[in-house]
Amino acid sequence: MTAKPAEPRTVPVGALEEAFATRARAYAHIFDVLRENFGAARAVELLAEATHRMGAASAGPLAAFAPADLAGLSKAFLGAIPVADVLFSPEVLREDTGHLDIEFHSCPLVRTWKQMGRGDEDIEQLCQGARAVDHGMFTAAGFAFTAEGWKRDGHDRCRMQITPGQSGG
Repeated sequence: MTAKPAEPRTVPVGALEEAFATRARAYAHIFDVLRENFGAARAVELLAEATHRMGAASAGPLAAFAPADLAGLSKAFLGAIPVADVLFSPEVLREDTGHLDIEFHSCPLVRTWKQMGRGDEDIEQLCQGARAVDHGMFTAAGFAFTAEGWKRDGHDRCRMQITPGQSGG
């Protein structure tokens, strides 16, 4: 007897938004505990270390595009974000053989932190810790990566720059 192929599942956008909100609340509460015990600077470092590891652990599917297939990477990465236009509003600013620059015009994590009543300093620190997930993912996949995150300028955006990594490991 052969198993019947699974039918694609549809997840309501609200459920995805709530999943990101839960992740944001978890980061915030972990950050608070770390800050209470170790101070703000060390809390950011530890949160970033943890999220970096989380990103590195999920790098596998992107490694197929390393070290330099930025067009393939762009398609795979952005294509894997469910309802990206609703959750993150990504805009590819540059995509060529040497650069992939993406700006995200919104962030469900920042939205949740604001709803929690977090101030600008907390949000900036939480973003520093949270965006390490992308650094971990892209560098473990074999690319060079830098990011500029949320700032206190009234714009909820994050920009990442991905360039070819080293070939041969």
